[in-house]
Amino acid sequence: MRFILILILLPFSIFSQEKDSLKIKVSGFLETYYAYDFSSPTTDSKLPFMYNYNRHNEFNVNNGLIRAQLQYGNTYASIAVHAGTYVDDNYASEDIKLLSEAYVGIYLNDNKKSSIEVGIMPSYIGFESATTATNLTLTRSILAENSPYFMTGIKYKYEPNDKWSFSGLVTNGWQRINKSQKDVTPSFGTQITYKPSEKATLNWSTFIGKEFYGTELAMRYFSNFYWDNTWNSKWRTILGFDFGIQDSSSLNDKHLYWMSPVLIAQYSISSKWQTAVRFEYYQDEDNVIIATSDAFKTSGASINFDYLPNSKVKLRTEARYFDSKEAIFFDNKSNNFFVTTSLSFEF
Repeated sequence: MRFILILILLPFSIFSQEKDSLKIKVSGFLETYYAYDFSSPTTDSKLPFMYNYNRHNEFNVNNGLIRAQLQYGNTYASIAVHAGTYVDDNYASEDIKLLSEAYVGIYLNDNKKSSIEVGIMPSYIGFESATTATNLTLTRSILAENSPYFMTGIKYKYEPNDKWSFSGLVTNGWQRINKSQKDVTPSFGTQITYKPSEKATLNWSTFIGKEFYGTELAMRYFSNFYWDNTWNSKWRTILGFDFGIQDSSSLNDKHLYWMSPVLIAQYSISSKWQTAVRFEYYQDEDNVIIATSDAFKTSGASINFDYLPNSKVKLRTEARYFDSKEAIFFDNKSNNFFVTTSLSFEF
């Protein structure tokens, strides 16, 4: 009788052990906004090369996201769904628009120094996130808006110690869930991160793969570098630089270039108030990344003020100005000025 009772209870015991060891963490982010562009554009998206807060003179939701992170033993997974005008603009060419993240990972050793992740992952390129409350500025820099938000593929990561991290990736391409052509070789990426202290980060990320320039498919080479440093309790700065090369056989094997430097400085006025200024430049004369009516050579400056009533909520207002060498903005203007206000909540 005792033996039979053990057999009956054994499956329930195993299930209880598995349930107890499965860790689930749910988090979310919601950001509403209002933006006013003084050019008074009549198009749905006020700037064709921006993907956040891109509606003029209307209240809207930029990004609403729910994420579930699971861990069981040496394996983990993350799945996140999202909606908003950011999703409408940035995922316009994708069949799968609902998923922001969907990947599975496994630690390859007990000390968790190396891991493999497979699926739709946040981009390894750049210093600004799609959940924008963590960024120093309200709106994202031009270089961040025009480099990948996400990557789909497989990633190997190795962290020998607290200071160094090395990653290698094989992906479907430059911010793609669906491959553009099934017979195209996968793209490759690398990431090296060095943290000399808790307050400083140096990061270098690269991308190599075939991508479209118009209707032509050719090799693209890309490098992103940034230095993020917290100087003291008041000041934090980020210096970033993007540089890319696109091959073009149709233009006599010409190499097309684009580049973008950016400097952001944040000052914490108090525990509840912050401000940040940004200076940037983006040059893409051949419209490899940014397709406008003429060569894209644009300087930008912005200033924002943030109010933090508590650790979960952030109210932000930003004024931003663009000045171009060509008349590429709405109504054939060579400059653009707009103001954005957002209210976000994250948990």
